[in-house]
Amino acid sequence: MSTAVVLFTRDLRVRDNPALAEACADADRVIPLYVLDPKLAGLSGNRSRFLHQCLADLREQLRERGGDLVVRTGDPVTETIRLAREHDAGTIHLAADVSGYARRRESRLAEECERHRLELRLHPGVTVVEPGTLRPGGGGDCYKVFTPYFRTWSQATWRQQAGTPRTVTLPDGVTAGRLPAIPSGDSPHAAEGGETLGQRRLTAWLRTIDGYADAHDDMAGDKTSRLSPYLRWGCISPLAVAEAARASQAEAFVRQLCWRDFYYQVAKVFPKLSTEPLRPGNDKNWRYDKDALQHWQDGLTGVPVVDAGMRQLRAEGWMHNRARLITAAFLTKHLGLDWRLGVDWFFRWLIDGDVPNNAGNWQWVAGTGNDSRPHRRFNPIRQALRFDPEGVYVRRYVPELKGIDGPAVHQPWRLPEPVRRGLDYPGPLESQRDEAVWLRP
Repeated sequence: MSTAVVLFTRDLRVRDNPALAEACADADRVIPLYVLDPKLAGLSGNRSRFLHQCLADLREQLRERGGDLVVRTGDPVTETIRLAREHDAGTIHLAADVSGYARRRESRLAEECERHRLELRLHPGVTVVEPGTLRPGGGGDCYKVFTPYFRTWSQATWRQQAGTPRTVTLPDGVTAGRLPAIPSGDSPHAAEGGETLGQRRLTAWLRTIDGYADAHDDMAGDKTSRLSPYLRWGCISPLAVAEAARASQAEAFVRQLCWRDFYYQVAKVFPKLSTEPLRPGNDKNWRYDKDALQHWQDGLTGVPVVDAGMRQLRAEGWMHNRARLITAAFLTKHLGLDWRLGVDWFFRWLIDGDVPNNAGNWQWVAGTGNDSRPHRRFNPIRQALRFDPEGVYVRRYVPELKGIDGPAVHQPWRLPEPVRRGLDYPGPLESQRDEAVWLRP
């Protein structure tokens, strides 16, 4: 009887999971495996909590089909090879990914599979269209500008969704292992993880998707899908979401999903997206002011809409798409602080934080990335008046301002000296223009 191992990474679902579907179709026995890497354990309390919730739900989904989720702790390559050899598996299935960590894991796993005469099969599933399959006609390894990528992506033939296995049969004698206790996380109002909740949120979202194009920038209304954490961890299939949105003729939302794919194809050829600029010439002489950075991190800049966004981040492990743009632009284009400081802080708190979208969007805002107009700037006051005209969003997260009615709430107040000092560096608030959007499903 043939045996296969499915190494789950960021595809924590049973629906439209090509790696799991092919393993179940080709092998008599399948070992679904997740390896908890201690090297990643302390990066984000919020993401650790969300991940463990996802694993608990995935285990239930597999048990309903007669299988189980095998959990190990250690180096993912070592533990995967050990389990495969213990149970005479001939094939290991893995969803391909693009980050530097994922690429190194994949490369090492390929070497060990060759050494132990195991077959490694890589599968799609992290994006709608596989990174690297669409390339510019004039040469180049990836699209540098979104619009031509979107045109090509929109015309591409998407793969067929993989079927959901009805049964998953484990080999005899496999010890599943215990899931660690779910950590508390750092944000008290963070969303909970898992395929079950992801599917439930997607179903509810599709009922209201018709108004997305007009409402997704309404900061007070909060009409975004909030699907990004479930997409980041693969609790829901990006392809299934895109097909559902396209069927609903919600092209504005489909475009957001294309932005997600766009950054994945950039990260595939530039895995150091979090630390090195795509446009080195625009990586200017950034300031390093610990006090100004701390005020920004704590939501105490004195610019209400910036402070509201930063406090939402801490409270929910998530931030409205428009607030991400405003807060990132304030750090880089107003305070003149290094975009990498923002990447790290967002990555510390966001449950949807990943390398392609987090770093790609930060570089876009900072002018070091894929923006075709890298010197554009943003006025946070104008942004706030446009997308939170009555100040409802600001008062929701900055309780000190609840006594101020209407748009007057957006005026800067009590600017700390480190923030004033920073604002004098790149230019005053009132000189900035109002442009673009931080894109996030």
